[in-house]
Amino acid sequence: MRLAVLMVRDVPTAEEVVQDSFVAMHGGWQRLRDSKSALAYLRQAVVNRSRSVLRHRAVVDKNLQQPPPDMPSAEHDALVLLERSAVVTALHKLPGRQREAIVLRYYADFSEAEVATAMGISRGAVKSHTARGMAALRAELEQEWWAHRAIAGGSPLPQRSSGSTTAAAQRGWSTRP
Repeated sequence: MRLAVLMVRDVPTAEEVVQDSFVAMHGGWQRLRDSKSALAYLRQAVVNRSRSVLRHRAVVDKNLQQPPPDMPSAEHDALVLLERSAVVTALHKLPGRQREAIVLRYYADFSEAEVATAMGISRGAVKSHTARGMAALRAELEQEWWAHRAIAGGSPLPQRSSGSTTAAAQRGWSTRP
């Protein structure tokens, strides 16, 4: 065992090398001419298997592709985009309970019962916080969208008709298909 540890430089791999060598020696015991040379045969098997492990490591290390050190990872880019998103910005503006309920329900994919347990409130309260939070998010995102559209040089904000009662008409949207 010590021979294998010294060659491969880690104990678990050395244990595997020695075990494989014993298995190979057991399988070839019938072909062994002199039982006195069994120890030498076992040592040579350990050396050969250790060399094989080292060759394999060298090939793996040689072909291992590592990203350049100055390049940010894909996860970093995804997190940056997420932080910049309008939804996350709007989420940060919500009251704590509403934000927590929405994040647990829709981002963490918890059931209403799981959200209630995590927050220490009833399922009805979860429904209430979620509904209020979603309404506030919707309003914030619509307001941001209209503001961005006006700044970006899109069509001017439509004049809201005071005589119309539909939400689409109030926003200046056409109700025709």
